[in-house]
Amino acid sequence: MVTVKFFAQVRELAGVESLQAPLPQPATVDALRNQLMQQSPALNEALQGNVLMAHNQSLCDGNTVIAEQDEVAFFPPVTGG
Repeated sequence: MVTVKFFAQVRELAGVESLQAPLPQPATVDALRNQLMQQSPALNEALQGNVLMAHNQSLCDGNTVIAEQDEVAFFPPVTGG
């Protein structure tokens, strides 16, 4: 299982703060994201478009390989002013 965390607007749209997900095949962040988007309309809406991703608390891209017990987080792009 992989721990998935959602932050800010992504969390609001997903309707959950975190969840446990089975490790997808292939085991990448993009595959996990696609797996989650198929689970519910809320997760689909939360994860579509421009979403930042982190693997074990480090920013990553969708090609990052993940393993059992890892943590993946999704959050909206950060804007400054």
